[in-house]
Amino acid sequence: MICDMIVLGTGSVAMTIDYTAEIAKENRCYNFRAMLEHHNLILNPLSIETLWLNITRRCNQSCTHCHVNASPDRTEQMNRSVIDHCLEILAGYDSFKNLDITGGAPELNPDFDYLVVRARKLNKHVTVRHNLTVTIDGNPQTGESKKYLPEFFAENQVEVLASLPHYEQGHTDHVRGPGVFEKSIHSIRLLNAQGYGKVQDGLILNLVSNHDGPLIPGDRASLEARFKQELMSKYGLTFNRLFAVTNMPINRFRLQLKQSGTYDEYLSQLMGAFNESAAIDVVCRSLISVSYDGRIYDCDFNQMLGMQITNQEPMTVFNFDLEALMRRKINFTSHCFGCTAGGGSS
Repeated sequence: MICDMIVLGTGSVAMTIDYTAEIAKENRCYNFRAMLEHHNLILNPLSIETLWLNITRRCNQSCTHCHVNASPDRTEQMNRSVIDHCLEILAGYDSFKNLDITGGAPELNPDFDYLVVRARKLNKHVTVRHNLTVTIDGNPQTGESKKYLPEFFAENQVEVLASLPHYEQGHTDHVRGPGVFEKSIHSIRLLNAQGYGKVQDGLILNLVSNHDGPLIPGDRASLEARFKQELMSKYGLTFNRLFAVTNMPINRFRLQLKQSGTYDEYLSQLMGAFNESAAIDVVCRSLISVSYDGRIYDCDFNQMLGMQITNQEPMTVFNFDLEALMRRKINFTSHCFGCTAGGGSS
């Protein structure tokens, strides 16, 4: 079943709205596979180099564009058994070179440190998708401090992929809440103090900026230059690269577009900006995504829509089959235009 999980009130998941029929209709209007056929593209898996784990839906923020519907009230998180199976997969296959950890705020999973340390002992490259403010806020449920994170990241040579919507305070706080920008700047300063973002071959700090529509490559380069100039001149901060991601029309952002009456306009914009080169490089061709309960998906976006990979039976880390995953047909639907518009969604 394909559905949007709309989180209301203070419960973990207060309401589930089934959009199966609606999405099926959209797929006829915004047919991603038809676009691939038009461009004579066959996007099969090329390799599986990265294990992309979503280890918690809990977050210290509740961003308006969040495709995970993360919030401080979410309770879903990956347990030690699932984590250990993921580590066994990383250890058992030479093709897996990277571990990409996301959430929610992944650092709020109590086994986060365990996962990072064990993966590094396996000599895997570890990337953490970090919202910056969790270092300052700590755990909203337990009050546990997370101020040790910059040092922990440095000790384990973790690549930090940190989200900062904009270099201007007003824009960032509008998207993520009052005070987020100031906390983010403080957190980047702490990372810089550990050596992050100083040189290209050192500790890597990349920033991620969210955009409502597609960017062409020239826009991306210009935006990175502007970010670097603004953050250095105003705050003395440095980072390595800027990635720009197109907001996916699912979950909270989908609801926002629907309520404003701009959903069809947005999908048409993404579809009209289809980029053949970006399509060839979509990340689902070289990774798999694992949910907190061990289910396997083509990407984190498909995960949030419940589009699980099947091979006679639904695939999980408990019945892992690398050969079957390499033979699979990737699940594409209308939201995939978000990854192939303009310069692509990095």
